[in-house]
Amino acid sequence: MVYKYHPRGVCSMQMNIEVEGETIKSVEIIGGCAGNTKGVSVLVAGMNINDAISKLKGIDCRGKGTSCPDQLAKALEEVKSKMLK
Repeated sequence: MVYKYHPRGVCSMQMNIEVEGETIKSVEIIGGCAGNTKGVSVLVAGMNINDAISKLKGIDCRGKGTSCPDQLAKALEEVKSKMLK
């Protein structure tokens, strides 16, 4: 399943997430700080969705109340909820 997510409150514009079961196959983050978003994408590839959510959720960027990693966690929560339907 490939899921497209449009983050809110951050510099990135879109996240394309490919999952197989509960495993993240790949993440492409469009926009944002290139080094950071590429790094996060590589780190979560192959990770269990629940593990990634617990590590990324709540990370703040410059007092915005969210960040690209936090938005990825929110996207993964949406992916999980769609999988349960």
